Amino acid sequence: MKRADVKVWFACNNMCDFCVQWDKRTKYPPRSIDEIKKILDDEYKNGSRGLVFTGGEPTVHKNLTEAIRYAKKLWYEQIQIQSNWRNFEKLDYVKELIEAWVTEFWPSIHWFKPETHDKLVKAPWAWQQVVKGLINLKNLKQYVLINSVVTKQNYKEIPELAALLVKLWVAQFQFAFVHILWSADKNKATVVPKKSDAIPYIKKWLDIWKNAWVVCMTEAIPFCLMQWYEWAIAEYNFMPETTVVDAEYRTESYADYRWNEWKAKREECKSCSKFKICEWPWKEYPLIYWWDEFQPI
Repeated sequence: MKRADVKVWFACNNMCDFCVQWDKRTKYPPRSIDEIKKILDDEYKNGSRGLVFTGGEPTVHKNLTEAIRYAKKLWYEQIQIQSNWRNFEKLDYVKELIEAWVTEFWPSIHWFKPETHDKLVKAPWAWQQVVKGLINLKNLKQYVLINSVVTKQNYKEIPELAALLVKLWVAQFQFAFVHILWSADKNKATVVPKKSDAIPYIKKWLDIWKNAWVVCMTEAIPFCLMQWYEWAIAEYNFMPETTVVDAEYRTESYADYRWNEWKAKREECKSCSKFKICEWPWKEYPLIYWWDEFQPI
């Protein structure tokens, strides 16, 4: 199902060290409800039947619920919110979003230890708010997908976090390797791990979730580092065709944009058996750690 990723605002109640939208939070005002409705009309006419509200942090937009109700009237089949989850600790707000017709909730939780999470998102009590929000949604029998960004500070906690989320009956989980833009680029010395250091922990997590029969995946980790775990590569196995409506531009195909603008390959990659299906690492990554980890299959 084709979907539209609509960024309603770039403000956020976190200040994450790995944020890729950092400069936009002060540069762009919130989209008006009329502007959002126009975008929803256009993307539905363009063939999208799935919809993702994101940002920034979409739950800080005062008209989010109205936008969701409008999307329902247009007959979008799936309506997802991607959020840092902090506002979902408010049970009445969660019920309001469900009543408006959100069908999927995709929160972000990045660390098993509360102190690690709060330190990196620069928000006290954020971890407790995230978990309370998760419990609220599970008690209300909602479909919950989890995303975690892999950073230098958290990758050793990945298996413990996976075990915790299995106990909380999360339906789907993704570990996305940090994209080295804006804040992540500014803080790359402390934020960006070497992929080969993180991979053993990521594979332990995949084993935990696979054994629990939970859908699990990784993002921005090439095939050569995922041998025997190729089934978990999100770009190849899971990601739907997506149009992204950003602040400055509209990208018709996020997949094409990743292939042609955001990912990097080297000449040696051409000899790899996975060359035609592998998206390679984020293009900024080899500028830090070079290419030695990536060997053609």
